[in-house]
Amino acid sequence: MSELIFCLLAQLCSCADGRAQFLAHSGGMAVVSKRILRVSAVVDDRAVHIFGLIAKFSATKEVLHEMLKVGAVSKLCMVLQADCAKYLKDKVREMLRMHASAWNNSPCIQVYLLTRYPMLQF
Repeated sequence: MSELIFCLLAQLCSCADGRAQFLAHSGGMAVVSKRILRVSAVVDDRAVHIFGLIAKFSATKEVLHEMLKVGAVSKLCMVLQADCAKYLKDKVREMLRMHASAWNNSPCIQVYLLTRYPMLQF
């Protein structure tokens, strides 16, 4: 059931109106973030895809701050450490590099993640 829901969310986030509605929901990003690395590889893939679309097309200062606040950025860093597909890690690395300046020196990102991946330039 979760896989179907995440596929639907990813499809909705593919258009601007869908992303706007997703971002308007107060728990949207938190729920997606919480499910990463907990349900299945399909959910991981779709969750990273959702965050990738948001990071690429809807990345305002408030959205990036919310991603930090709900733990999405930390979860994305954990994907780099997990046993995931290379293409998924590449997507995450691209997202983290894209917004490294916004997330630099954030207290929401654990220190070991910053020291483990210095190439992300956090």
